[in-house]
This record gives sequence, structure tokens and C-alpha cells, in this order.
Amino acid sequence: MLKNRTRAAAAALVSATVLLTACGGGSGGGGGGDELTIWMLTLEPTQKEAVEQVVEAYEEANPGSTVTVEERAVDAHKDALRQVAGTNAGPDVYQYWMGPGLGGELVAAGMSRDLSDYYDQYGWDERFSDPAMANVTQYGGKMGVPWVVQGEGLFYNKDLFEQAGITAPPTTYDELVAAADQLVAAGTTPIEFGGTVNWHVMRLLDSLLETGCGAETHDALKAGEADWGAEACVGEAFTELKTWGDEYVNDGFMGISNDESSQLFYTGQAAMALEGAWFNANIAENGMDPATVGIVPFPTGTGRLYGFAEGFYVNEGSERADEAAKFLDFATSTDVQQSVVGAFSPLSPNTEVAPATGNPLHELWPPIFDEATGLYLNGDQALSLDATTEYWRIQNSVLTGSIDPADAGAQFQAYLDANQ
Repeated sequence: MLKNRTRAAAAALVSATVLLTACGGGSGGGGGGDELTIWMLTLEPTQKEAVEQVVEAYEEANPGSTVTVEERAVDAHKDALRQVAGTNAGPDVYQYWMGPGLGGELVAAGMSRDLSDYYDQYGWDERFSDPAMANVTQYGGKMGVPWVVQGEGLFYNKDLFEQAGITAPPTTYDELVAAADQLVAAGTTPIEFGGTVNWHVMRLLDSLLETGCGAETHDALKAGEADWGAEACVGEAFTELKTWGDEYVNDGFMGISNDESSQLFYTGQAAMALEGAWFNANIAENGMDPATVGIVPFPTGTGRLYGFAEGFYVNEGSERADEAAKFLDFATSTDVQQSVVGAFSPLSPNTEVAPATGNPLHELWPPIFDEATGLYLNGDQALSLDATTEYWRIQNSVLTGSIDPADAGAQFQAYLDANQ
């Protein structure tokens, strides 16, 4: 069941809906014609090549079918989908995060078609892993088709670690702080972030909350079942966030984007990046030798891995649901997934697909997933849209010094009490 806060946010989405008029071509979910329109996040070169490969193979196998993919940056993609929710102006299929704070809002807004009949028709229940299917069934029915299950962790520059005298990657939070101090002493920026996209720095805050509060309390906080102002660990996490911002993050990070800050990692100016498995390909594409990079989970002490799932949803307003399901069956089939695994993640949600090879970083992820006791979600996937906006405001205000870290939890709880 969706929580009340998600339902309320979804209702607000529908009531505020306007037709999208400036998002490029596409036939629209409710329109006629033979063209299947898919909205996706902006694709990196390797991802774009993989998607084009899938589309070309599908069109060749299905003469007369046409698939058009439209790409948008993260925030533009979110805005575009929120604008068309509840109308027939959207795509036939859309890629989206599957957590309750993002995908769940569009499910509650009625934008996602229940695909239970197609799961029966194509045997999808047997195709996908249990963690992937948990994201599909969490709202009742079967919403969406799994595309990737992403893990996020600390990518680190082995050479910079060695130069700073760090002999092993950190496995506890105290070791991580000690490593950051050693990097500072060696004249190296410990970690890079870009603050103009709020969700980038949010990764650090989420991980600090998991570290300080533990899995059970962290989940309760994000679900609105614990008091942010009453839990001492919340103030401690915000205090740690402020310390990282002041001492360990690149100078001027609040004024640059994640793409700009990533260049600091690629060029050896920052020793760590808190990124996901997609970063494997980004590292190679930006001229950095993947063999010089290691990956370690953020050492929260809970055993859980930071991560999330992405899927493809069929728009409830589409008149081409059968064609959409046929394409998704093709795109997630074993042969097709095996040909593109590694472009989005080294692991496929299709259980018959072997992990990706060809990039040494791909080999690091399977044992990380195997050792994890579960996942903790990114904040913008666990919280409603409005709550996420406030979460970011408080996060940024703590970093800039306009909110005392000790007051941050109480301020966020006051917002939740007044608005949800």
C-alpha cells in the first residue's frame, strides 16, 4: 500500500497538471499511429549505443514497428512526467526510478498501467530476480518492468590513496574519516560533490543517516514513522554532514553540478566519488584507467548497500499497451540483456544473464551485492516530492551555515507535521 504522504503528493501532482508543450517530438501516449514513444533519462555514450542496438534489433524483428526514444536530463525528466501525469499527452513507455517517492507518486497518480496480464502472458515472474520484483509488486498489482537494480558506493583513486599512506579501503566510518584526514594532509581533496543538483549531496546525507541511526530507525524516519526532531542520531548526522562540507568536499561545491564535480575525480583532483554502478562506464569514457579505481560500499555499519531500482512503466493513457509490452519483453529477454549488460549496470535483473565483463570495475559489483544484507533508498525515492524539496532545503542550509545542524531534524519534522 502507498503511504498517505505519497497519495497526497500524487493527488497534488494530478491537480496541478498542465499539458507539456516544449518537450520535443513524440506521438503522445493517447495518440494513434504505429510509433511507440519511450521517454528516458539522458544516455551516456555507452548507454545510447546499447539502447540504439535494442531498438534496431526490435524493429528488424518486427517489420512495421517504429520505436522513438526521447532523452531528458534528470530534473527535466522528472518535470516532464509530472506535467503529463493524468493526461494523454505522455509517452507510451517511460523509464523511472521505482521507489515510492518517485515512481510511486506516478503510480498513485494513475499514470502507470497494471501489467499483471502481461506478466502472465510473457512469464516475467520467472524472469526477474526477487529484489527486482519487490519493486514491481510494492504498490499492489504489478507496476513496471525492471530495467536495472543499482548499487551505489565510494569509488576511490588507488594512486591517491597510496600517496596519502592509506593502505586499505575503509571498512568502518571511523576508518573513512581517518582516510579523509590523511588525504587532506597529503594536499588532496578527499571527495567530490556538485551542489547545484541537490540529489548529489543528498547521497552523503542519506549515508550519514544510515550510519548514525542504523537501518531500522533510518527506515522509520524516511517512512514518516519516527520523529526527526526526537532522534538524537539525526542531529549527529547533520553535524557530520556539515563537517564533511567544511573539511573534506571540494571547494565551491555548492556552485557546481555533479557533472562538473565528476571531472575532479576523472582528473585525479579528488580521491573519492559517491556514485553508482553506471559510473564504471563514465570513468572509462572520460579517459581514466578503470584499473586505477576501487569501489567500496559506504561503511555505514548496517551491512546494507545504498541503492535503488529503475524500471520501464507503461503509461495508463497509452493506446499501444500491447506493443509496449511486446517491446519490453524483447528488451529484457536473456539474449538482448546479455548483449547490453554493463551499459547501465554490471548486473541485469534478468536472472539468466551473466554479469558484465570488459571493464575491471564490473567485476567488483557482484561480491558487493552478494555481501549486502539489503538496500537503503536514496532520499528522493523514499520521500514524497514536497518532503524531498524540504529535505534538500534543510540539507543545503546546514551546509551553508544558515541552519544549525542540531536544529535540522526538528525543522524537518515541523514541516512534515504541518504538511503531511
